[in-house]
Amino acid sequence: MAWITYISHWFDQDDWYEGLQRKNMSQVRQVGLLPAGCQPWNKDVCAAHGDRFAYCATLAVYVYQLDHRYNEFKLHAIMSEHKKTITAISWCPHDPDLFASGSMDNLVIIWNVAEQKVVAKLNNTKGIPASLSWCWNVDDAVAFVSHRGPLLIWTISGADSGVTVHKDAHSFLSDICVFRWHTQKRGKVVFGHIDGSLSIFQPGNKNQKHVLRPESLEGTDEEDPITAVEWDPLSTDYLLVANLHYGIRLVDSESLCCITTFSFPSAAASVQCLAWVPSAPGMFVTGDSQVGVLRFWNVSRTTPIDNFKLKKTGFHCLHVLNSPPRKKFLIQSPTKNHYTSSTSEAVPLPNLTPNHAFSLPPGHAVCCFLDGGVGLYDMGAKKWDFLRDLGHVETIFDCKFKPDDPNLLATASFDGTIKVWDINTLTAVYTSPGNEGVIYSLSWAPGDLNCIAGATSRNGAFIWDVKKGKMVQRFNEHGKDGIFCIAWSHKDSKRIATCSGDGFCIIRTIDGKVLHKYKHPAAVFGCDWSQNNKDMIATGCEDKNVRVYYVATSSDQPLKVFSGHKAKVFHVRWSPLREGILGSGSDDGSVRIWDYTQDACINILSGHTAPVRGLMWNTEIPYLLISGSWDYTIKVWDTREGICLDTVYDHGADVYGLTCHPSRPFTMASCSRDSTVRLWSLAPLVTPLQINIVADRPWEEIIGNTDNAIQQGTAPLLCGKVSRDIKQDIEKEAGNPRVKKLKWFSECLSPPGGSHNLWNLVAVIKGQDDSLLPQSYAKGIMHLKHLIKFRTSEAQELTTVKMSKFGGGIGVPTKEERLKEAAEIHLRLGHIQRYCELMVELGEWDKALSVAPGVSVKYWRKLMHRRADQLIQEDKDDVIPYCIAIGDVKKLVSFFMSRGQLKEALLVAQAACEGNMQPLHLATPDGSPNPDDVCKEDFNELLRKVSRELAEWHFQDGRAVLAACCHLAVDNIELAMAYLIRGNELDLAVCVGTVLGEAAVPATHYALELLARKCMMFPTCFPSVGYRYPFCVIRNLAADLLLMIPDSELHLVKLCAFYPGCTEEIDDLHEKCKLPTVEECLQLAETAHANGNVFEAIKNYLLSQEPEKALPIGIAFIKEYISSSDWNLDTIYPVLDLLSYIRTEKLVLHTCTVARNELLILYGYIGALLAIRRQYQSIVPALYEYTSQLLKRREVSVPLQIEHLSKELDAWRACTQHINQLTEESSYTPPSESQRMIYSTLLKRIKEEPLKGIIGPDYVTGSNLPSHSDIHNSCLTGLKIQGPVFFLEDGKSAISLNDALMWAKVNPFSPLGTGIRLNPF
Repeated sequence: MAWITYISHWFDQDDWYEGLQRKNMSQVRQVGLLPAGCQPWNKDVCAAHGDRFAYCATLAVYVYQLDHRYNEFKLHAIMSEHKKTITAISWCPHDPDLFASGSMDNLVIIWNVAEQKVVAKLNNTKGIPASLSWCWNVDDAVAFVSHRGPLLIWTISGADSGVTVHKDAHSFLSDICVFRWHTQKRGKVVFGHIDGSLSIFQPGNKNQKHVLRPESLEGTDEEDPITAVEWDPLSTDYLLVANLHYGIRLVDSESLCCITTFSFPSAAASVQCLAWVPSAPGMFVTGDSQVGVLRFWNVSRTTPIDNFKLKKTGFHCLHVLNSPPRKKFLIQSPTKNHYTSSTSEAVPLPNLTPNHAFSLPPGHAVCCFLDGGVGLYDMGAKKWDFLRDLGHVETIFDCKFKPDDPNLLATASFDGTIKVWDINTLTAVYTSPGNEGVIYSLSWAPGDLNCIAGATSRNGAFIWDVKKGKMVQRFNEHGKDGIFCIAWSHKDSKRIATCSGDGFCIIRTIDGKVLHKYKHPAAVFGCDWSQNNKDMIATGCEDKNVRVYYVATSSDQPLKVFSGHKAKVFHVRWSPLREGILGSGSDDGSVRIWDYTQDACINILSGHTAPVRGLMWNTEIPYLLISGSWDYTIKVWDTREGICLDTVYDHGADVYGLTCHPSRPFTMASCSRDSTVRLWSLAPLVTPLQINIVADRPWEEIIGNTDNAIQQGTAPLLCGKVSRDIKQDIEKEAGNPRVKKLKWFSECLSPPGGSHNLWNLVAVIKGQDDSLLPQSYAKGIMHLKHLIKFRTSEAQELTTVKMSKFGGGIGVPTKEERLKEAAEIHLRLGHIQRYCELMVELGEWDKALSVAPGVSVKYWRKLMHRRADQLIQEDKDDVIPYCIAIGDVKKLVSFFMSRGQLKEALLVAQAACEGNMQPLHLATPDGSPNPDDVCKEDFNELLRKVSRELAEWHFQDGRAVLAACCHLAVDNIELAMAYLIRGNELDLAVCVGTVLGEAAVPATHYALELLARKCMMFPTCFPSVGYRYPFCVIRNLAADLLLMIPDSELHLVKLCAFYPGCTEEIDDLHEKCKLPTVEECLQLAETAHANGNVFEAIKNYLLSQEPEKALPIGIAFIKEYISSSDWNLDTIYPVLDLLSYIRTEKLVLHTCTVARNELLILYGYIGALLAIRRQYQSIVPALYEYTSQLLKRREVSVPLQIEHLSKELDAWRACTQHINQLTEESSYTPPSESQRMIYSTLLKRIKEEPLKGIIGPDYVTGSNLPSHSDIHNSCLTGLKIQGPVFFLEDGKSAISLNDALMWAKVNPFSPLGTGIRLNPF
């Protein structure tokens, strides 16, 4: 395996411990991503190949990949290397893993999608690669061209590698819009020009430059740009051409004549893009430029077959996938004939009746729109498979949560719009009218005014009424100078401040009355109202100074001027918790903290390597500040000591805006020049605070006052309004306040994404009255007893809007006429069944079904089944009424699940359970079971199955909390808890489990055990806002958690065994845990050892001052057992697990080298078996390889053979292929008989997992979110890590957090073979 070569040096070392450098896992976790939209400037900015498609934002390429399990496309990678606008992308026709991109900085890059890395890079391309394409029939050459040429061809590898100039394609008279290589004729290429002409080059033929201009342009200087040009895939000479105004033509590139000119329904329509449909010869689609109308055409007709309005905004580009991604519903296209072209007579698709010859073909079109929207449209089913609407396409300069509705987040962009997003669904809900130039800054109105103030580069400032969708006020006092910052006072809602390049900070009322004009010596970039004094405002200026003004006086002079920055000051931010404390970010790369009361700079935060832009104070921890910079990073600071606690690298460009969630103070949003918005959780920084809440520690260990909290050496305490309000509400509660405390604090500390929904479901399960449920409950995952009621109410309010449709079919073939005549005769003769069969053959199902009951109800039902089966094969929504009419709920649910429509499947299954769908019953003999009872039982099982599938869909998407909601909705508490634990939502699991009570007890205890393990590691695992927790605090936290578990003696033994204090401290801990003293334990150990009680001997030796004596006893016991043929995991694992808690400083002693190596090898092997039992598929091979490498490189004597381990691994792989294979194309090789026997023996040894719900891989929040720039390879798999990264103890080896969690649950020791314990929890 690749990872072994990377870390193999660790396996050879025994004296590794001294001086080992530890690197902490990033504490700030990404929990949400709003991807950029597709840029509207360049032509070839979307592409597709197989089950992937990609589009370009300004600075990055977004790659989506089909998830075969759910038939949906998911964001797979963000490829970010270009520093200026990307101009074009092109997918390699020969290799689905490769594509090329070009950019305005004269750069062409070849990417490997699978490995998410740059394969090759060409700098200084002698002109901007405005258009780019892989060369057909050449494996590794990319062609690109600047606006007027020449055409350059880059051969990437081989003897002829380098750039060559096309000998003919140069010196054009008009700029090139687009060019296309012929897919069959080697070297044939066509260029489309702005003047509306074409240039065609073919080896051995005369070159044709600037030919075939539209007739209306001949003899004029007018331009009608070529918007699209595509070669006919079934012809060597025909070419489909679109001009923006003239429309579409089919031309012959040899005779240079126009074969067909296509007509539009309206003269106002204009074509922006077109594409052939590979699955339907002769058919192509176009996208209009003014409105998002998708038109379907066939070359045998001059008018469209069909027209669908998909969006209000016009198309920008269009790409049809070569084959429909939904493999199971694929209808093969007819075999291509060498002698036919797309102008040949249309041939109906197989299985389609003649009158359906022009029905829409199976296929998917990637659609990109001028407003940045991106979607994948299923042409056959006439519906969106995927749609990302209204994405920003340029730099996002600012972002702010709405104060009274923090589910809404507003963003301001270079593209001239403000957009408002629902952060729970990550979709845009409002967008401003646009055309404002650049919008640099925004500020929400206080309270519920539903207005946003915006600052622009050229149109002054404005107030936008979000609900009404219009501008209600404009401010033009700065003239044409750009306004860099706008701030609406939240202490006095009538005042708005702006600062501008004209050197003024202007304070005005919302009706436009100017109150103050504060003159600065240079441009003013930032301003901020004090949250403690409504009349205090600070500014940041280009002259490197920070100023403070007092608005209540008539003076226009500053009260204070703070000097010290070495370059211009951009943003300034007052601390919300500490009066008079002000932060400023500068182009000198530093953040300075100023104390207004001391008239001094009290700290300088240095670490950024470029100008600082984003700046934000945390609203609960008074000394916690976050900054964003042009160095692409976000840094978290402890302003007391001036230290950086964490650095986040995920953005792919300058970070501009940072904002704190008003009701979830440890949730933050950031925005960037990479056109994305990202949501972050800061909660891991205050993990011990969360554990204090779970362990029900006193208030003074959770909430404090600011003066105490800012003292150096003080543990972090909550000091903000959110925590104070929670405390006050809890103290008002009658009865047991613990439930409310757990609920409210878990919501406060959790990011958005389901925790509120989860607690609503907990309340329903605990019997809360429905009238007390919040309004938002109906928008989330509801308990199934409410689902039908709420959806019925919703259905009454909805109206159905059908897509507009124009055009018709073609004439009726003769055969159809004859069949119809025959059917009519049969009907008159009373041969009803024969009539029905002929109608079915003709595709007239409705006529057949309308008379089928005349034969029998049984025949009608059979016919309905046949029709439903056919519609399912065609993937048509029309199947729904047929299944419902005959009560075939299972077929309908299976249909929805196969398409990934899990919510629809759930709704149907629940309706069936409530008796709303009755199957047709024929008479049943006496004494047989009641069919209704049987169906009810079947429906309940179906409901549980769909709920599990929906939960797994959420879980695989990195949303463990919503997955848990799905299980709570059907009262499956065990699985709900398991999914929280597998998502590493341990604090939430304990809180929810404590409230749910008995049904959740096993999982709650397991979560408490994992939380205690989190506490048992060194204090370095909690950098918690700069505070190093003493060992005694950590150990007491762990002990308090474990004491919440009944019969927790063994857990407490492990804690005490691992605790590395002096004898007095250890005895104190023993006393707290009700265990004997250290000295007594040694005596007990010796007695137990003498009596042959191995487990008691090991336990007490570990608790004594000589824990290393436990190692040889335990290892000898395990080696003896696994030498026999009938051993099993449950006999060995408790001893091995107990041994693993020996204190690290004892385990690494030179005298323990042999015992340590044997312990690591045994745990590696047993860990592999545990991983098989828990179905941790991704780490099973790594655990076997880890064990083999240790056996090979360390001198040990254990009853394990490398050859046997290899055979076991091969047997496991062979017998679990069906689980491990992700795609339908994977070949299946049946396991051999010997492999079956080996695997059968393995299963007997492994036995069943006691906690069945936790079987399956771990998947934490954010696992599905790709990073722009913070990309690491896993040392376990060699693959790029998607989602959170966990660093091993050498500070450079990395694995995914998911793999780290699974590894630690089955093998507590590091994959590096050092003996260091993992603590990824």
